[in-house]
Amino acid sequence: MSEGIRLNKYLSEAGICSRRQADKLIENGEITINGEVAGIGAKVPEGAKVKYKNRIVRLKENTVIYAYHKPVGQVCTSKEADKDSIFNYVEFPERVNYVGRLDKDSQGLLLLTNDGDLANNIQRSVNNHEKEYQVRVDKDITDEFLDGLRNGVPILDTVTKQCKVTKTAARTFKIVLTQGLNRQIRRMCEYFGYRVVYLKRFRVLNVKLEGIKPGQFRELTPAEEAKLRKLVSEQGEEES
Repeated sequence: MSEGIRLNKYLSEAGICSRRQADKLIENGEITINGEVAGIGAKVPEGAKVKYKNRIVRLKENTVIYAYHKPVGQVCTSKEADKDSIFNYVEFPERVNYVGRLDKDSQGLLLLTNDGDLANNIQRSVNNHEKEYQVRVDKDITDEFLDGLRNGVPILDTVTKQCKVTKTAARTFKIVLTQGLNRQIRRMCEYFGYRVVYLKRFRVLNVKLEGIKPGQFRELTPAEEAKLRKLVSEQGEEES
């Protein structure tokens, strides 16, 4: 690494954020190299000291991906921002960031990783990565309601993408989304006069929640990680 690696790649591999987000941090003058504010395109020479928020940023020897069962009541935010942050309930072995969010009233599978590029690629809605949920509403489900959910719902100044919806009981259904708008499922249901009383995410791409108790996490198996990266990589190739 005689000439060094690009700073945005360095920050991503260190688990701080994605390369795109790193460019914003650099533009805002939030990153220093050996005490000097770094600019876009800067490289990190071997042995250089990189700092963000006055803390030294070190490259990770290995990337990790955790599957966490978030209980109701915990919040996807930083430790300092909210006393109910997931990071105030769980001490992960490495510094990781969550991939996508689950709101406070929802529960289920949350992926966390120190691989910023992987996290960014999973979250980008254009990549059509599947997330599957189990939902219960406050009154009996009609065929009209299911068809409405499947064919796109006008919320948040857009129309949701078409999705798969399967009725599982009088008031429950499963839904597969490929985007992640704020409180999307709750807003979709509210549009048709339904209120969500239970919402649980049990799959993200090939990773499933089964076997993980609320408040617990596990590292993905090598096979799971390999398949996850393959799915993300294949979609990225299709997009390009």
